[in-house]
Amino acid sequence: MRDFAAGIGYLLKGQRWVARHGRWWGFGMIPALITLVGYAGAMTALVLWSGDLADWATPFADGWGSPWQGLLRGAVAVAAVAVGGLLSVITFTAVTLLVGQPFYESLCEKVDESEGGAPARSDVPLWRELWISARDSLYVLVRVAAIGLVLFLCGFLPVVGQTAVPAIGIAVSGYFLVAELSAVALQRRGIPQKERLRLLRSRLGLALGFGVPLVLLFLVPFVTVLAMPGAVAGATLLGRELAPVESEEEPQDEDGDPAGDAPGAGHRSDHAIDLGK
Repeated sequence: MRDFAAGIGYLLKGQRWVARHGRWWGFGMIPALITLVGYAGAMTALVLWSGDLADWATPFADGWGSPWQGLLRGAVAVAAVAVGGLLSVITFTAVTLLVGQPFYESLCEKVDESEGGAPARSDVPLWRELWISARDSLYVLVRVAAIGLVLFLCGFLPVVGQTAVPAIGIAVSGYFLVAELSAVALQRRGIPQKERLRLLRSRLGLALGFGVPLVLLFLVPFVTVLAMPGAVAGATLLGRELAPVESEEEPQDEDGDPAGDAPGAGHRSDHAIDLGK
């Protein structure tokens, strides 16, 4: 329970961090807003054309009489919208992190700098980081889909399907949500995905304490947009505990002043987006 409470604490600390750094909070919402607009457009199109989709998917019902044709195609249309909504919830975070890779890398870097002990700058080009992020997200989504299918089938079991299965589903979603959010910070530390998942499993209570409340918050799309910057900041703080980096002394110039004050010096990677102090 102590680790679970610590996970909740990191979630709250992340929200407090962006509240104290309002410019970074607004900055971190940009990718989530872009993704939300795209998903809203896709869901609107799905709702508007769900009837046509149902007609296309059930050609065998063309000769059916009333009310059976309408009932079947109505059920197919509703199912299509429901599945689209479920996929939106499952993939929203992964797509937002992919869209916002440069944004969230900058946010993670700022959190690390403010706390001390930031990892060394990455020499990996942006296109390579985007590819790694997309590959890792796809890996996580495939695992979530596989587990989700098993839980869906278990949902038909009497009693257990209506009690334990939903709770397990939320816990699984929370674990993989933390895996997605902490990926930016841990990837900056050079930790590959399998090792990241192992670290989270070794501190499962910590991961669930962070992820379970966040899953419940993220069920509301607009809340997702507002909470995403703090979630990334909190996941960075959590990643610092899982994989701490020793603070390095800042190099000094010949006059004994910090070399970082010299022209051209800096800590941000070439593709990180700088908002200033």
